Amino acid sequence: MILYQKYQMKGELPSNGLWYARPVINETYDIEALSKHMSKHNTPFSPGVIKGVLADMVACIKELVLDGKNVKLDDLAIFSVGIVTDHGAESAEAFKVSEHIKGLKLRARATGELSSAKINLEGTLREQKAYYVDDETTGSGTTPDDNEEDNDPSGGSGTDGGVTEDPLA
Repeated sequence: MILYQKYQMKGELPSNGLWYARPVINETYDIEALSKHMSKHNTPFSPGVIKGVLADMVACIKELVLDGKNVKLDDLAIFSVGIVTDHGAESAEAFKVSEHIKGLKLRARATGELSSAKINLEGTLREQKAYYVDDETTGSGTTPDDNEEDNDPSGGSGTDGGVTEDPLA
């Protein structure tokens, strides 16, 4: 079940004032949490063994991507490097890395069983009940239970699913 919240786009044309939905992320699993979760799926491997394999996999994916190779994890994603450009050059001779390339980024494209078409078929949505309310007079946000302690299960700052971030930025 994917929870979502409605938010109103502000300050950007032509979408200024229009309402959209964004997913609410309640928890983020790191390698340790993922290895514990995986070990509960009838496997003979301990969380420690799984964590070691996953950590090595991450290191190898980084190494291969930074070497200009794509890495495909079947039914999950194809990882590759992308180039972020600021603007184009008038000619090939005028192109300079220092002027026309802002940096590199990690790309992950869904593949196989995790393709966008498959997610659209199998994913279900439900609206988040409690909303983050933006106080426009102070610029700070409040929740209906602002006097209670932070109940963020991920241990983070609670901004993963908040409506103060612009998803298009």
